[in-house]
Amino acid sequence: MPRLTENKIVLITRQTRLEELAARYNTVDQARFYVESLGEDFGDYQLEHSVYRKAVRRLITELTELGRVQNVDRVYLPNFLFGPEDTVVVTGQDGLVANTLKYLNEQPVVAVNPDPDRWDGVLLPFKVNQAAQVVKRVFKKQVDYKKITMAMAQLPGGAKIYAVNDLFIGPKTHTSARYILKAGQNSETQSSSGIIVSTGLGSTGWLASILAGARGVARLSSALWPGRQETSEDGLTDQPDTESSQFDWSANYLFYSVREPFPSRTTGTKMSFGRVDMGNPLSVTSLMSSPGVIFSDGLEEDFWEFSSGQKAVIQVADKKGKLVM
Repeated sequence: MPRLTENKIVLITRQTRLEELAARYNTVDQARFYVESLGEDFGDYQLEHSVYRKAVRRLITELTELGRVQNVDRVYLPNFLFGPEDTVVVTGQDGLVANTLKYLNEQPVVAVNPDPDRWDGVLLPFKVNQAAQVVKRVFKKQVDYKKITMAMAQLPGGAKIYAVNDLFIGPKTHTSARYILKAGQNSETQSSSGIIVSTGLGSTGWLASILAGARGVARLSSALWPGRQETSEDGLTDQPDTESSQFDWSANYLFYSVREPFPSRTTGTKMSFGRVDMGNPLSVTSLMSSPGVIFSDGLEEDFWEFSSGQKAVIQVADKKGKLVM
């Protein structure tokens, strides 16, 4: 059957849990033995695999009628070259959408939920049976987009690391990171377990956890520690645990949070939280003799070394994600 167009469609998929376990333990039967020895239901792994692979097969069949389809597994994303006119279809969990967006240069992304009974799909607005019609509308430029602000770390030599949810700057292992933090006219040498820089899209994840922990510690310390003030200088203890940390996905600013800053004669804690916007980047100069790292969106294996003397400038990215809605 002839294709409707010669437009290129890049379908991004990933291995299922069953496939990952089979690769790790060599066979499906050995994977079954491992899972069941832990008291888990291997049938759930099989069901998830079956539903996902059925969805992928249907997408390939229907999208092939619309254009030239190239199926790319997520492990190849860092080295895959997307064309400027490509239409990208992602099917998987929310994390796969976020992981894909940072490798694009504003190509439109059609995010498809392959298993709505299993995944909530905050970033997956479409079902499998809707994908072909949505792609047709993309070709005709008859769709709306949600712009997604990303964070960017620029390193010496011009290298850039993009993040859709969060950047992490800190130690490679569970040790302390030492660095100089600078924002505007303020500068401070710090020792901590690392810095998290969050986008609007990531504001309900790591950032929410950090703020919830800070409020909880401040409130409980005032209750359990006689003589402590009821409210902290920034008023965090006045705010309920349920307060949302979320801000808009397209907001042109980020927030940085320092994890567990340690006060000493040579290190401070005043710059433990702040905002990064278009005119006010954040710079971090490493003082770590042991390996420091920068990675994005929780992908620890895809990192840049950040050792003593290196400087990273953290800012709002020079591109946005483009999610079809």
